[in-house]
Amino acid sequence: MNRLLAGAAVSLALVSGMSGGGFAKVADEKVERAAADKVVLSWTDTAPVDVYVSERPDAAMRDAKLLSKGNVTGRFEAAVTSTRPYFLLKDTRDATTVRVAERVLPLAQGSNFRDIGGYPVAGGKHVRWGLLYRSGGTPLLSDADVAQVQSLGLKNLIDLRSSEERVFAPTRLDGIPYNAVGYSMASLMSRPKAADAMPDPGDAYRAFPALLAPHLRILFRALLSADGAVAYNCSAGQDRTGFTTAVLLHVLGVPRDVIIADYHMSTALRHPEFEVPKLDAAAQPNNPTLAFFAAMQKDPRMSKAQPLYDANHRALLEYAFDEMQSRWGGVEGYLAKEIGVSSADIAKLRKTYLE
Repeated sequence: MNRLLAGAAVSLALVSGMSGGGFAKVADEKVERAAADKVVLSWTDTAPVDVYVSERPDAAMRDAKLLSKGNVTGRFEAAVTSTRPYFLLKDTRDATTVRVAERVLPLAQGSNFRDIGGYPVAGGKHVRWGLLYRSGGTPLLSDADVAQVQSLGLKNLIDLRSSEERVFAPTRLDGIPYNAVGYSMASLMSRPKAADAMPDPGDAYRAFPALLAPHLRILFRALLSADGAVAYNCSAGQDRTGFTTAVLLHVLGVPRDVIIADYHMSTALRHPEFEVPKLDAAAQPNNPTLAFFAAMQKDPRMSKAQPLYDANHRALLEYAFDEMQSRWGGVEGYLAKEIGVSSADIAKLRKTYLE
């Protein structure tokens, strides 16, 4: 449980949301797991706040339960009585409200499984909660974890991993429509230019826009169909998943600095010991991908997630943005020319996934 509490406490504070006629006075709102059956809400506001809870991410105020009226402390402890509670914070002065939930799912044997709802966009809107999930690999989820994820009502699971990874670390999430595209992990294992040189850490990120284009086409088709919640993952839930999340949040209008902040959350939220089962390279001597992951498991440095920066402290994700800029003229060009997402599609996505 200590591991879960530490991971959940890294929730990113959100910028003010909006409901009704103006900007909400509630700010810095977040939900952190305090115990298996308790969460702590915190926020800032110059006016008293009413706290409501619901079991649905789209519940209206009239359908939510009042937990605390006129709270002036900026803090409230709430008992967890459902699999995933959603809270509404109402400023009593002007009745504007902000919705907030736990960003990280408190899974016992999961890694980096989180909701990307709540992020702010222009005009005071924010990304809807409970519809878009990113994750690391899920081969070692406990039975309780599986039940919790299945309770999210996912209508599509898009696996960004290579063909090899999906064989030696199959997901435990059965009963959810599943999509994957075959490719070899070898395409991401760039060789150094000299025998004593280290691989360029940006090479994989430069490859992501082309490599993952088929996956993004599937993802955006699913999102445009608006059938319900969608999740996508790779093994660590940080690199391929980080790129995919960056494109998605960009489409929804989330500022670049917020996208980068979400990307770097993976360093604290990963649990590598649950991303891939224990591997033995000798069991499959002709499988370089398995050998690569087996070697990482033996490296003490890989038991802990490493910061996602290059030697100049530049976010590795920026290399993918550079590639989209140089090859397609930017993210919009990449979306239009490579993914088939038009400006009309973007307008529809924002109408569906923002509130």
